[in-house]
Amino acid sequence: MNVGLVRGTRLKRGRIVPAGELSSLVAVCLEDQGPAGIRDIALIGVLYICGLRRAEAVSLQVSDLHIKEKALRVLGKGNKERRVFPDAGTLAALEDWLTVRGRHEGALFNRVLKGGRILLGPLTDQAVYVVLAKRWRQAGVPPVAPHDFRRTFISTLLSKGVDMLTVQRMAGHSDPRTTGGYDLRPESEMRQAAALLHLPYHHTRAGGAVDAAPPADQ
Repeated sequence: MNVGLVRGTRLKRGRIVPAGELSSLVAVCLEDQGPAGIRDIALIGVLYICGLRRAEAVSLQVSDLHIKEKALRVLGKGNKERRVFPDAGTLAALEDWLTVRGRHEGALFNRVLKGGRILLGPLTDQAVYVVLAKRWRQAGVPPVAPHDFRRTFISTLLSKGVDMLTVQRMAGHSDPRTTGGYDLRPESEMRQAAALLHLPYHHTRAGGAVDAAPPADQ
């Protein structure tokens, strides 16, 4: 007899990046007077505010940024296009980065050498890890992976009551179950939600007796 595969679930990986840690990361980037400082703020912005995968971030072109429309064109998995919408802070960081970088065509996020020279080639996926590792160490916060920003993006939207379909579209997921797998809202929120439900039963001194209103038809 063939026994089918039994699917299970595991605790979700990664973590949510608190607002205080985000502020610390931005602060250490601001202390960097070289081009990398403003580039890294803009990079953190598109990862955190727009929920981009690191491969999507490094694939961005200058032509994908539409300042007037306050939007970014993203080419995601499966060659699917979507638009994401940076907040005012991220847009300001992107504009300042372009002022430093130059507005010529090419990769939006470039390598910056130690001396401050900007290379025209794009960052790599691995370089995003290196950039973030440098910044979280400088900021003195727990390790932050690029995908933690995406988890924070999705979890925050869900916690604010944004419907799953909209979050799915914003994240570029084909399946809402994938979106749900990123939900790292704290257990306290589930406890609060559970407290909205009530079973009409109370302990009595004798123990075990039901203290409940009788059904309406009795």
